[in-house]
Amino acid sequence: MVNETRDVLVTRDLKKYFPLRRSLNPFSKAERRVVKAVDGVSISIPRGKTVAIVGESGCGKTTLARTVAQLIAPTSGEILLDGRDMSTMKRKDVYKDVQIVFQDPDSSLDPRKTIADTVGEPVRGLHGGTNRAIDERVMRSLAAVGLSEEQAYRIPKQLSGGQRQRVAIARAIAPSPKLLILDEPTSALDASVQAQILRLLIELQNEFGLSYMLITHNIAVAQYLSDVVAVMYAGHLVEYGPTKTIMARPRHPYTITLMTAAPIANPWKRNLLNIEIKGEVPSAINPPTGCRFNPRCPYVGDVCTKVDPPLEEVSPGHLVACHFKAQTADVVVERRTTSGLAAPEVGAT
Repeated sequence: MVNETRDVLVTRDLKKYFPLRRSLNPFSKAERRVVKAVDGVSISIPRGKTVAIVGESGCGKTTLARTVAQLIAPTSGEILLDGRDMSTMKRKDVYKDVQIVFQDPDSSLDPRKTIADTVGEPVRGLHGGTNRAIDERVMRSLAAVGLSEEQAYRIPKQLSGGQRQRVAIARAIAPSPKLLILDEPTSALDASVQAQILRLLIELQNEFGLSYMLITHNIAVAQYLSDVVAVMYAGHLVEYGPTKTIMARPRHPYTITLMTAAPIANPWKRNLLNIEIKGEVPSAINPPTGCRFNPRCPYVGDVCTKVDPPLEEVSPGHLVACHFKAQTADVVVERRTTSGLAAPEVGAT
């Protein structure tokens, strides 16, 4: 699963716990509790490829992205960037190679700065150089995302939502990083604009050889853009493998329910599988024993409440953490497509 000469980024047993405030009683001897947002996640991102982290809200995928981006410090585990331990690297050296595109461009762009100043800021801070050299890099970045030189001297409120997200992408690629972390990059946009941004991301990956870590709850976006899918539930990885394999033969009950919950763009069709997720996402403070999905799983058995299943390989590169993966082997889920996009070959760039 991990090849440090091939992978731009590797995480090993990465954990991020958030401590809760102690009791208001200063003499309380109660044990301090923690929120286990990310609990032992190991993934690898190959050079020039896209790994999609998929799961519902609260599963820990955004916390994982922010930890990898060094916006918050990990509790334990390792993050290797080109084989180097991130914890030993200077922050400036990390951000030369890793940049992030946030979900909402309205909150990530300074409303008072021009687009040129916004895109040029990370270049100036990370690489320096003359004003002319910085301006040339800014214009190349804006041209790469389909924005004109005239738009470089506007402020964010003078652009559309799709154009603002293009600015956020231009700012991220301007320092020439190796890895882009995409945190729900299209969820705040209209469907037609989503399609344009997804196509743009594929074009940029081809042109600059970028690697992507895609955070999304949309299984269709993951299908369109990614080469590898990592499915998270309650801070754990429950399924990991090539996108084409997982889309054709999902093996974890949670992955199956995610895929069958995705809408089909045809009013005359219904979901092929009637698998219902009951209950709520478990508490990250006091998760259930055994498999964390067991209170909601249609396949649950006694072993599920006692033993947490490890990730095990069921086919080349395809890992599943489930005691009943043999029972899901024959499940086939109808392929979904992103709105406005023809069904692509999964993982194709």
